[in-house]
Amino acid sequence: MIRELSVENIALLDQVSLDLRPGFTVLTGETGAGKSLLIDAIGLALGGRADSDLVRQGATKGSVHFAVDLSDAPPGSALCQELGIDVEDDLVVIQREVHAEGRSSARINGKIVPLSTLRSLGALLVDLHGQHDHQALLDPSTHLGYLDAWVGPPASDLLVQVADAFADWERIRREMQASRMDEREREHRLDLLRFQIQEIEEVAPQPGEMDQIEADLRRLTHAEKLREAVQSSLATLADDEVTALDHLGQARKGLESALRLDPELESSVETLRQAQVYAEEAVRSLRAYLEPLDGDPVMLDQLSQRLDSLRRLIRKYGESEAAILEFLATARRELDQLENAESDAVRLAERLAEAESRFRSLAAELSRLRREGASSFTQRVQAEIRELAMEKALFEVSFASGAPAATGLDQVEFLFSANPGEPVRPLAKIASGGEISRVMLALKVSLAGKAGVPTLIFDEIDSGLSGRAAAVVAKKLEELARYAQVLVISHLPQIASRAEAHIRILKEEVAGRVATRLVPLSSEDRVLEIARMLAGEELGAKALENARELLRR
Repeated sequence: MIRELSVENIALLDQVSLDLRPGFTVLTGETGAGKSLLIDAIGLALGGRADSDLVRQGATKGSVHFAVDLSDAPPGSALCQELGIDVEDDLVVIQREVHAEGRSSARINGKIVPLSTLRSLGALLVDLHGQHDHQALLDPSTHLGYLDAWVGPPASDLLVQVADAFADWERIRREMQASRMDEREREHRLDLLRFQIQEIEEVAPQPGEMDQIEADLRRLTHAEKLREAVQSSLATLADDEVTALDHLGQARKGLESALRLDPELESSVETLRQAQVYAEEAVRSLRAYLEPLDGDPVMLDQLSQRLDSLRRLIRKYGESEAAILEFLATARRELDQLENAESDAVRLAERLAEAESRFRSLAAELSRLRREGASSFTQRVQAEIRELAMEKALFEVSFASGAPAATGLDQVEFLFSANPGEPVRPLAKIASGGEISRVMLALKVSLAGKAGVPTLIFDEIDSGLSGRAAAVVAKKLEELARYAQVLVISHLPQIASRAEAHIRILKEEVAGRVATRLVPLSSEDRVLEIARMLAGEELGAKALENARELLRR
């Protein structure tokens, strides 16, 4: 569940924070006070689209912090462990920042993560139900997910197998399509591959070879200058009548004789010994260097031709010898596949048939589970809808066979009738806004404790409701809060009075600028707020008494 939410510099939310607790919390306020902005901020923290327009005017960035307790969200804990995110005391802190120039970043417990990861974790922690979700419920493609959530682990486990089998089937089908290229195109490709392979094999490049050839060429091209430089050094060191080695030896011997008189000269004597050793080693190295050094024109020509051959391959097949060899390996594999295409086609056809058979078998088992679960799901949702002031409503789950997909072979659609004597029809064709709100709430209550998301947020689920229907919806939200943390943004006093905690969202001017504040209400403050929701700003004794009566209920 959410423990704490803080928002800074997101539109009118300059700096607000909210401590939340389990159960039912309601947020109320005048139209335009910033309720929808709070929902936008929560959506941002859950991986929603970042828009630089959200950043408060004059600020360089806006941010949302979310502290979430994972003790009631084992899937969330498992995902954090899989991602290598350290979690202490079952607490994760989600941070989302949006910069005025358009950049955004996401962190979980300080670790930078991609938005896809943030969305994956958010989906396991919070179910954010806004007005757009009414529209989503009108889309039949969303209905299958509700039914699978009702069936529970047997469906979700089998769904993973079905998705894997479908992906395997699709992969083999793509391989088979690729193998069915036109015969003329195949022969053309074979000729090209054989030429490329032969051209590379004739040169037989070796990793790092070009660097060595270029070094050898430099040495051969400047052989005379190098010989003169080396011979001059050798003359100074060892070949002249009086050499550097002679001087070093004399200096060392002179100090060694003085060493008996002053031991402090030991370090200088040792330094001269080492210098003599290094000089002798330099002489040996230089003599060895001179032996093969000559400007052999034949060798020079051979190296130049070799370098040209390697450069030609690099222009055609890669940026380095290693890239050329990688191209060669890929070309050999493709050549082998094309030369064995006929036998591969037979094997692919067998594999394709096996993959399709496995998919259809698993999909049929999943369909059976869904159809078995649909009966109890229909009864439960219909019962919940009827308790929401639609006593004669009917709810059914319609099945049809669909095209193979990662979700199986089923097309599921919810059918609904609000009035007696009317046949059930697709939700999108007959349900009003208020009816859709109640159907959505019935689904949420039916799935409470099954879907596993510990926090449910409803943005104006009371849309289109009034009177008795609003009171029944309020009661259902209270029941739902037994299974999950429930946050509701509402305009209705019937719903606000049922909440365990009440927060008012208000807009005020601070230092010449408008800002939104979140104010937790005391018991007496709640009376005033609910009275305001009942009667407007003119609060009389009757409105206050009605508010107290609602809270007593």
